[in-house]
Amino acid sequence: MNFTRWSARLPGTQRRAAARTDTTVSPDRRGESSVPAARVEQLTEEAPPVPAVDDLPVRDVLDRVPALVALVHGPDHRIAYVNDAYTAAFGVRPTGERAREALPELAELGLFPLLDQVQRSGRPRTLKSRKAPDGRSYTFTCTPVREGDGGVLVFATDVTDHAEAAERLRASERRQRETAVTLQRSLLPQELEEPDDLRIAATYHPGGTEAAVGGDWYDVITLGGGRTALVIGDVMGRGVRAAAVMGQLRTAVRAYARLDLPPHEVLQLLDGLATEIDANQIATCVYAVHDPNEGRLVYASAGHLPILVRDEKGTVRRADEPTGPPLGTGGWVHSSGSVPLAPGSTAVLYTDGLVERRNEDLDEGIAALGRALAGARGTPQVICDRLVRSAGVTADHDDDVAVLVLQHPARTGHENDLFRNAALELLGGVEAAPRARAFASGVLTSWRFPVDLHDLGVLAASELVANSLQHGTPPMRLRLRRTDRRLIIEVTDGDDHLPRRRRAEPADESGRGIAIVATIASGWGSRRTPGGGKAVWCEFALPRP
Repeated sequence: MNFTRWSARLPGTQRRAAARTDTTVSPDRRGESSVPAARVEQLTEEAPPVPAVDDLPVRDVLDRVPALVALVHGPDHRIAYVNDAYTAAFGVRPTGERAREALPELAELGLFPLLDQVQRSGRPRTLKSRKAPDGRSYTFTCTPVREGDGGVLVFATDVTDHAEAAERLRASERRQRETAVTLQRSLLPQELEEPDDLRIAATYHPGGTEAAVGGDWYDVITLGGGRTALVIGDVMGRGVRAAAVMGQLRTAVRAYARLDLPPHEVLQLLDGLATEIDANQIATCVYAVHDPNEGRLVYASAGHLPILVRDEKGTVRRADEPTGPPLGTGGWVHSSGSVPLAPGSTAVLYTDGLVERRNEDLDEGIAALGRALAGARGTPQVICDRLVRSAGVTADHDDDVAVLVLQHPARTGHENDLFRNAALELLGGVEAAPRARAFASGVLTSWRFPVDLHDLGVLAASELVANSLQHGTPPMRLRLRRTDRRLIIEVTDGDDHLPRRRRAEPADESGRGIAIVATIASGWGSRRTPGGGKAVWCEFALPRP
């Protein structure tokens, strides 16, 4: 570099040079603009010529390229050239040798079929991010060379840093998904409760590896008195947040179920809770209650898909109405509906991942599920698996799937003898209590219960009837029911005031009936009945044979 010429371009130097030039200008040219000496020199000298690209030595350029470059020619891909970067990565490679023997690293990467394809088609091809034997990752671009007998230029760019960053990102996403799936599965029931009158199975399939886990859930809750609550829901959104909201809603459902409220009242409570949990989070839900004495499934839906019920003849029915908006929207009064669930019937509760597909109408998916249910036979678990298979749910399915199948089996023979019902209408009056005791004693004797259980059952029936006579209003009914596992005694009347257990003082003449029942029975409870009034029940566990 000419430092004198370079320094002349500095502002101060130019001013000094201009001053010197002004002293040598002739008087007749004074007043005209002058050019500093350095500037004059710059204007008069020609710039050095820049070499054209065609004049550059190609081999020197390729030897200095940090990417790996190899040139093979001919149909058997003989080595014509490898640059210094290639030699540094894989060692010296002799020219003229066949690439299949002399470039084993390309064989390990499966690159030779690509070389053949490029040579045949005359079009470049790229193989992205392949890990080479040297432990680094490269993206290979193969370009055809048409000179001579033809060849292929192999250009490999080192993308190790990008590949490692992508792998770290994928590992982080896998860990996050595994955390969400673990949380989701831990919040679902580990073992389903087993009601006396129903057979139940359920399954949950998280979305594929490319989809974050959602907030699908299900539950089975025994309410006592032979009744069972079934619930399935879907929290909108994905990831740990959706799973956490799902866990809170499921816990709340179990708490509200213990109040033995009608399904629509349970959804009203859940709606308010969902708004408090997260105002931006909504969820769909179906809450249903099965009472074996009624032979129906009473349900309420908050924006969820309809329950499907197949009767013993194979006819499938959709429980479409009533359906309210999803939980978390607020300002809606939900209502309950019912669908028959006679012995021999099967019902299916499910989330949208089972029936919803892209570019397909949702009703078509539900109709396809109905057809699969119509032809499904076997245990609830067999039916559950068959429905999932018929819907095409695989490990890489793009949405979570939850399915709950319940059967009300038709029992015959000895099994039918283990399930019995007996009821007595009570009109009130002083003769109601003696009639109830005599009726209970006769029924329990005919069911061949042991003496101690017979006496406890008669005592419980007497106390419940006495409580109803004192605090309730007609009409009254005493109902006894036995299953293969328990004896259930229930008294209904027309008053909707629910009894509660309290401590009776020594001087009190009443207040001990419910306390006696709670002491001798395995469990007891009360609820309001749909038509008005209440039901008070207790149950005794039967000895195992």
